[in-house]
Amino acid sequence: MQILLIASILFTACCAVPQDLSGKMFTFPVESDVARVRLLPSGNNFTSVTVCLRFLTDLTRTYSLFSTASTANNNDFLIFKTANKGHFQVHTRGKNSQFYGLPDEPNTWYSICSTWDSNSGLSQVWINGNPSTRKVTFKGNLDGEPNIVLGQEQDAVDGRFDAAQSFVGMITDVHMWDYVLSACEIQRFASDLNFTPGDVINWRALDFNIVGDVVIEDSQINGCFHNQ
Repeated sequence: MQILLIASILFTACCAVPQDLSGKMFTFPVESDVARVRLLPSGNNFTSVTVCLRFLTDLTRTYSLFSTASTANNNDFLIFKTANKGHFQVHTRGKNSQFYGLPDEPNTWYSICSTWDSNSGLSQVWINGNPSTRKVTFKGNLDGEPNIVLGQEQDAVDGRFDAAQSFVGMITDVHMWDYVLSACEIQRFASDLNFTPGDVINWRALDFNIVGDVVIEDSQINGCFHNQ
C-alpha cells in the first residue's frame, strides 16, 4: 500500500495539470539566490521568440525578468534590467542588445514584451505597447532544451544564481510565442484586450513549479490593464 501511495504521488508530480492563473500573480517578497518559478515550455528549437509579461518592482539595481538557459548557452533568451534608469538588455544565445530611454518608474505596473527573429537577428522591447528601436543580437536558431526561470538570472542551467540579480516584486500574465508578434497583437496584450495566448508558455494553462519563497496571490491590477 505504501509503495502504491508513493508511486501515485510521483505520478501526480510528473503529470501535473496546467493551471489557469488568470487573475493571479507571482509575488517574490525577498531578495534571494533560491526563490524562483520554473516554467515548463511546450516546445524547443526556436527560430523566433516573443515574451510578454507584466511586472511591478521598486528595485533600482540589476534584475532579471525572464531567463532562458540551455546546455548551449546560459543566456539563450534573457530580458534583463540594468541599474541605469530606463536601460534594458535582451540577450539571445549569449549576445545582447542594449535599449535605453525606456519607461522605468518604481512601484508601477508595466507591460513588457521582447521579440527576436533568427533571420534578421533583430530584437526589440515594447513597454506598455510602445516600441523601442530594433537592434541586432543573434542570427541562428535556439536549439536544445530550454530551462525557463522567473525570479533569477541563470549562469548555469537552473543554477549559479546571484541574489543581487534576483527579482523582488510581482509578475503576472506571462506568455511566450515561437514567432514574432505583430505590433497590433503586442498592443492588444498591453491593453489586456483579446490577444492570442502564448503557444510555448500560456498563463491561462501554465505548467510550472515553485522553488523557495514565492507566493501565488490575487492580481493587484484593477480590472483590465491600462497603459501608464
